[in-house]
Amino acid sequence: MLTTSLTFFQIKGWRMKPLTQYGRMAEKHWREHRPQMVRDLEAKGQLHQMLLEAEEKTKDEMIELTQQFGKQGLTPQQAHDRAWEMVRENYILLPPET
Repeated sequence: MLTTSLTFFQIKGWRMKPLTQYGRMAEKHWREHRPQMVRDLEAKGQLHQMLLEAEEKTKDEMIELTQQFGKQGLTPQQAHDRAWEMVRENYILLPPET
């Protein structure tokens, strides 16, 4: 039995790595704005893996940019917010399908 949700992916009782906030945000956004992409990824059994990759790339870039902005004198919150503005559309908030 195949079960998908916004927090985990389960196949025949085997639980895969749960998604973090970034992965859950990506899944929600993709399902709403990229439904064909989601259907294609689900058909190939790749949706969960792609969500994990999106959250990992987002996390890595967020860390790098936040550190750079911190060195430039921004507060931790300012650095985080600016990094999020720059990274969010790369992997999480993809543009809608046309």
